[in-house]
Amino acid sequence: MTPSLLSIPMRHFLEVARSGSVNQAAARLFVAPSAVSRQIAKLEDALGTPLFERHARGMSLTAAGRQLSAHLHNAVLDAEQVIEQVRDLGGQQAGRVRMACTEGFASHFMPGVVGGFRDANPGSRIELHVGSPDEVSLLLARGETDLVLKYVVAPEPGLKIEHAAPAPVHAVMRPDHPLARQRLLQVAEVVRYPLIVGSKGVTTRQLFDQACSVLGLQYRPAFVSNFSSAQLPLLRTPDVLLSGHLTVMHLINEGQVVARPFADAPLQQRRLQLLSLEGRTLTPPVQAFVQHLVRAITQASRRRLGRARAP
Repeated sequence: MTPSLLSIPMRHFLEVARSGSVNQAAARLFVAPSAVSRQIAKLEDALGTPLFERHARGMSLTAAGRQLSAHLHNAVLDAEQVIEQVRDLGGQQAGRVRMACTEGFASHFMPGVVGGFRDANPGSRIELHVGSPDEVSLLLARGETDLVLKYVVAPEPGLKIEHAAPAPVHAVMRPDHPLARQRLLQVAEVVRYPLIVGSKGVTTRQLFDQACSVLGLQYRPAFVSNFSSAQLPLLRTPDVLLSGHLTVMHLINEGQVVARPFADAPLQQRRLQLLSLEGRTLTPPVQAFVQHLVRAITQASRRRLGRARAP
């Protein structure tokens, strides 16, 4: 945040918009709640429209308030970027790149991407935060990261798509698995085997459950976790792991697993998206990182799915 760039009424307005509470905003601003209320009233009088709806348990933005909040939020974030660029002038360091991703990308794919970028951009400063899909989107909405890489099944308002690619769910198994010899699988075949699946908030699990519901199928997971790094070491024949391709790409390249796509439509609906905040101006270092990351995603999309071998 760069609060000094905003007038006092605007600063008070943003804090109430973030917290939904005059008292919480006052505590963050180290002023009395009455002072916050006066500044909000002053701003509403100047604009000639209410910015908040008052409720017994807090404040919610009106349509005008949401529009003003989005504009001020982006303006403050852009100002932070300019200040950081000014501070870097005359220095040796490249600008900072803040990245957030979900856990499936974090163990192997993103370290390779970040390492390649650092090699090409000595002195670059990279921050990588790993979280759930909702957590990384919230970081982006708050301006606490520049970019987010995640799997999505529906558009998210307020976020700009920098790059998108199909990201179907795959059935991952050992090369000697009976299903490894097939090029395309049906959900009805896969549910006959012990399944390693994500938690219910994970997109692979959501789409698989949707397909099972449509087909009237039921299954009992052998192992459930929202952490792919805990799932992969447990995979053995006859287990089947539901996963994205990028998560297991390194194991496919090493010949340890194969990945097979599903014929069922629900499991083909997912997309990988690289997201930024709508209305933001990305700094040159962040733009360079976007280009580097998109090249890595494009190269990985030339999927090697692995070869089956005899039991």
